[in-house]
Amino acid sequence: MPPTARLFLPDLVVTMDDERRVLTDAGVLVTGDTITDVAPRAELIAGHPDAERIELPDRLLMPGLINAHHHSGMLRGTAEHLPVWEWLRLHIDPMHRVLRPDEAEAAAWLCYAEGLLSGTTTVVDMWRYMDGAARAASALGNRVVTVNYVGEHPDFDYFDTLDDNERMLSEWTGAANGRIMPWVGLEHPFYADAAGQRRAIALANAYGTGLYTHCSESEIELADFAARHGARPMFALEELGFFDVPRAMIAHAVWLDQAEIDLIAARGVGVSHNPVSNMKLASGMAPVAEMLAAGINVGLGTDGEKENNNLDMFEEMKVASLLGKLRTMDAAAMDSWQVLGMATRGGAAAIGRAAELGALTPGRKADFVAVRTDTPRMTPFMPGGAYPNIHHNLVHAVRGSDVDMTVVDGEIVVRDGRLVNADLGELIDRVRALVPDLFARRSAWIAAQSELDGLFHGKATP
Repeated sequence: MPPTARLFLPDLVVTMDDERRVLTDAGVLVTGDTITDVAPRAELIAGHPDAERIELPDRLLMPGLINAHHHSGMLRGTAEHLPVWEWLRLHIDPMHRVLRPDEAEAAAWLCYAEGLLSGTTTVVDMWRYMDGAARAASALGNRVVTVNYVGEHPDFDYFDTLDDNERMLSEWTGAANGRIMPWVGLEHPFYADAAGQRRAIALANAYGTGLYTHCSESEIELADFAARHGARPMFALEELGFFDVPRAMIAHAVWLDQAEIDLIAARGVGVSHNPVSNMKLASGMAPVAEMLAAGINVGLGTDGEKENNNLDMFEEMKVASLLGKLRTMDAAAMDSWQVLGMATRGGAAAIGRAAELGALTPGRKADFVAVRTDTPRMTPFMPGGAYPNIHHNLVHAVRGSDVDMTVVDGEIVVRDGRLVNADLGELIDRVRALVPDLFARRSAWIAAQSELDGLFHGKATP
């Protein structure tokens, strides 16, 4: 049988195409998992009389948001008011030591649900026991780049291993009609010894996939890289071979100088800018304007629920714009179109999917969301004229709760603000049931270790 054809007919289409067209009285034709036309409403109806019509009054369609850096989890609101390395030592690493696969999977289900409900169609998730994450995405309907949270160092032997990562690459690549996209992950370059670093690079090359790590998140890393490698972080990674892979991506990149920016631009390295997390952990303000000017593919990420407290990419866009203005003391910096581009096309390019995701154009995957326009946050509603404000409203006013339909791979996975493939209440109940024992085991481990080897003193890096 031929693939199903559907006509999505909103009041407005924000295409994010090369011309940044905003189309009124238009629609999107989807055939199977692919956008096959974006054209005037009457033309689409006349040309495709047998297609299913999905009327979306008081709605606009826009590309699904791409969360370029995320950690699933269930520590929201319990790891607060600490800088990043101390935060890792006191809260996050002890959790990883006691985390079970069923807990990791439950967290992934709930986090992916939160993302879908607020307009995120693709998430780059660095997390643990990634079979569970892949199962969650397969069932809920989102697209996911799985990045195993790997430690390959004697001091960090409580994370996933590169054996776990290779199994994900072997067993899950291309699953769920290509929605599951495993990459190689290192929590941080320092979380792997030299042999682990070499193997991570070799795995990415062997499987033709990406290599993803945190780097230059906090200023303290500059001194550590200088002591270990005699170079700034990006030049050290270049020397180690981290960029000699099909695709490399760095989360945070806060403390780059211009020479490092020029280097990763020349090497095609993608970056995830995570402004809320960087502010909350007092990590610093990333040189995003300079990276964009150099031609780096910069996406936006929420980071995890514990270092952000929500997974709303609309909020992330607003903060990215405001922080960019504050950093440069230029009210014109990080304009709305630029930030929308980071959350859509920039993220798609950073993960190597520029031709498939990030815009509503024929030939791309049918990943898009419907945003309500009949709200105070979208009023006044002026797509054109002397004061067009749709792009400004999407970045500075809209919230994820204004999304009431999410489509991924041509399938409706959120309808009328509700998950189609799962019961949100059940996902919440499952996490709530698991949390007390996770926290009890973490507390017991901390109590047993608190008198040993300076766990809560000094640096977290080996």
